[in-house]
Amino acid sequence: MPKDSRLGPDFPRVTLYLPHRPRGLIQLIENPNAHALLSLNSNHWRKIVTLLAKIASPVADGWRQFRDQDLFRDTALGFSPELDEGSHWHWIGGKENLQRFGHLHHDAQPLVDQSEVLIDPDKRLLLTPYPDYRQLSNTMVDRIRVALESKGFYDT
Repeated sequence: MPKDSRLGPDFPRVTLYLPHRPRGLIQLIENPNAHALLSLNSNHWRKIVTLLAKIASPVADGWRQFRDQDLFRDTALGFSPELDEGSHWHWIGGKENLQRFGHLHHDAQPLVDQSEVLIDPDKRLLLTPYPDYRQLSNTMVDRIRVALESKGFYDT
């Protein structure tokens, strides 16, 4: 996998796959941290990083501290349409992005009352709308967290 195809640790709890790369990726790879990513990029990236923290944080109401201090110790961003073998869970954000993973076979089932969010616990796969506040509301984030917790996501 090319060096600029991911940002974060070798064995993250979750990798969020996106179709585009942030500005300053090479320097971020050398020193991954949320503050630097946000200072080099637009508010669009603030939304993505915040939603990643809200879902991945081991403590639901601790997402701000998690984002600012631990995000890239525990999570990664992937930019290629290939699942990272070192990642424990895989989160593909956006239907168009999912199409890039054409070879991906899964048995993801929708969450109750959230047909836009699907989970395949056997493949440790989370499929959601693109990570933006308009598409992933706090209510939806809470439902995703409940579903992931029931699958042992926060135990690792």
